[in-house]
Amino acid sequence: MPAGRSTGRPRSGSRALRRAERRRRLRRTILGATALIALTVTAYTMAPANPEVATVADGRGAGPAPTAPADAGAPTTASPAPRQSRRAPAEPSKGRTAPPSAPASPKASASTSPPAPTAGPGVFTASTVAGQAQGQGPARSWRVEVEQGSGIDANAAARAVEAVLGDRRGWIRDPAYGFRLAGPGQPVDFTVKIATPSTTDRLCEVVTPELVGETNCRAGHTVVVNLKRWQEGSPQFSGTVEEYRALIVNHEVGHELGREHETCPGVGQQAPAMMQQIKGLLGCTSNAWPFDAAGTYLSGPRVP
Repeated sequence: MPAGRSTGRPRSGSRALRRAERRRRLRRTILGATALIALTVTAYTMAPANPEVATVADGRGAGPAPTAPADAGAPTTASPAPRQSRRAPAEPSKGRTAPPSAPASPKASASTSPPAPTAGPGVFTASTVAGQAQGQGPARSWRVEVEQGSGIDANAAARAVEAVLGDRRGWIRDPAYGFRLAGPGQPVDFTVKIATPSTTDRLCEVVTPELVGETNCRAGHTVVVNLKRWQEGSPQFSGTVEEYRALIVNHEVGHELGREHETCPGVGQQAPAMMQQIKGLLGCTSNAWPFDAAGTYLSGPRVP
């Protein structure tokens, strides 16, 4: 071999060693990168996509939360649904219903009393209050009795009747008359009974069909007041229930005083208290009092 030339073996061996080293480094780099990628993928797979979903589903035994269907062309990985859509619907409370709507306000009426019972036992409870003499004439004593089950308080009714009999438009305007509410155990000249329509018909011996259950009367020394009329008034009377009660008392007590029925004196005039106004006014106007405010007796032709 000529002097100064190398065989090339050492140089070739060095290159081979370097290539081998580079291959080892490349393999280590690839293996390291592959391991890193594998660890990253594993960690991503094991971690929950949304911690909140895991909290809501915990303990419910439910499957994975459904995902909304993907639109055409959209990625298949949907965004987490809002929290509200992942909650289970609340169960209604047992035994609880929605509050009812407020009822419509009732129309105003002249009387708020419940409907009067149409029948009762025929047993009465007497008033226990007493009053002073009213009027200038000899005092006729009286008391109130109310049928049991009628819903009427005997003492309250007695005070209401006392106010009517003591009114200056009533019978005491005539100096010949006077009244006094009797106390318990005291004798009376007449009694005011407030009775159900059925009992009133029996006490008054009502036989006229149109008057059955509707009328009041005087039977002997008993003024019988129909509970229905006391509570509701009369459709023929254009006044308050309280005014119609005054008419009942004045009309029936008028019979106790010996007064007879009268009729309408003329169209547009006030009906006499002794007129049977429940049968119609015949052109007169409703009136509950025997006298007007000036003391004039409101009379009409006597009914034969």
